[in-house]
Amino acid sequence: MSNEQILLPMLGMMVLTAVVWFVLYAKRIPAMRRAGKPTQAYTTPDKGAAFLPEEVSYPANNLRNLFELPVLFYALCLYLYVTSSAGSADVIAAWLFLVFRIVHSAIHCTVNIVIMRFAAYSAAALALWFMLGRAVWGAL
Repeated sequence: MSNEQILLPMLGMMVLTAVVWFVLYAKRIPAMRRAGKPTQAYTTPDKGAAFLPEEVSYPANNLRNLFELPVLFYALCLYLYVTSSAGSADVIAAWLFLVFRIVHSAIHCTVNIVIMRFAAYSAAALALWFMLGRAVWGAL
């Protein structure tokens, strides 16, 4: 397995982030039009939430979440690539991280069932912690 393969799941995370961004605006703009309030009424998330149905904010909440643990994922993938230390287990774990983050985002942006979302989030986090542990162990 080549070292470059660690970059593909990273690219997948970037695509996921872009998809969630588009979903956010595909839901938010029509909801804002239906609410009939001037755009200046939406200066903060709290103000916007007062005018829009709760489910309209799900993608925005998920987008914010995509800049939490995934930031560590990006840095870790780049570290593994730069140090040429990405092994097969890292690449598999990176793909698992991506798959579980896709599941997490799909749940978060639609039905938002917390226990399902938490299970997907936890599985992704475990894949990430596995990768981090291997990187730290390899650096020792």
